[in-house]
Amino acid sequence: MSATKPLKAEAREKAGKGAARALRRQGKIPAVIYGGKKPPVSIALDGHEAFKLLHAGGFKTTIFEIDTGGAKERVIPRDYQRDVVTDTLLHVDFFRVTKSSIVDVEVPVHFLNDEAAPGIKRGGVLNVVLHTVHVEAGIDDIPSAIEVDLTGLEIGDIVHASSVKLPQGVAFKAENLEELTIATIAAPTVVAEEVAEEQAEAAAENRGETIEPEEGAESEGETAADEADAKQDEDKKSESRKSQDD
Repeated sequence: MSATKPLKAEAREKAGKGAARALRRQGKIPAVIYGGKKPPVSIALDGHEAFKLLHAGGFKTTIFEIDTGGAKERVIPRDYQRDVVTDTLLHVDFFRVTKSSIVDVEVPVHFLNDEAAPGIKRGGVLNVVLHTVHVEAGIDDIPSAIEVDLTGLEIGDIVHASSVKLPQGVAFKAENLEELTIATIAAPTVVAEEVAEEQAEAAAENRGETIEPEEGAESEGETAADEADAKQDEDKKSESRKSQDD
């Protein structure tokens, strides 16, 4: 579970684009705290510290305790903006939370025990459909990641959300978990073709049939025999024409 992290900030009286630009020139990042049936509070963060937190991973799933010098607010980041050209951080929105708050967060998916998956050992490929998933959790139950155990999975197996064990206090933010596919174990192209061919042959044998070669797919021996017969016929015709000339 994510631990609460302390974060220092300064309360700011002025808001607006002009004040925000002035803060950025000072190496600070404007931010706001809202929600919790309280009025919004404008704050400023240290630009270097905010940059490190943003790129450390799990920023939007971390609970912060912001100290503005006069009060402490427990919050979770809800959104942030970056400059489209320089990619620098421009603004952060924080949402107030309490002990009883339930939040909707997006967390990464981690796959475990691939060495214990027979399908992967046989050359199968883990096809990740969802790299992140939306979950609901109490603020003290927010997971850093959802773990998916690959033990025992074979080629062709599908990992649905309904088969994933979640930590206590966490639930998927989805209606039909049976249809929410997180990953599959896919067969390599060559193996898939061989399996399909074997299945077709087995089905034909069960019906007492034989699989005829496709048109234009004669064996090399049959092709060589046909060419030899054609040459022999041509030699006979040549000898017949020679006899008539004599």
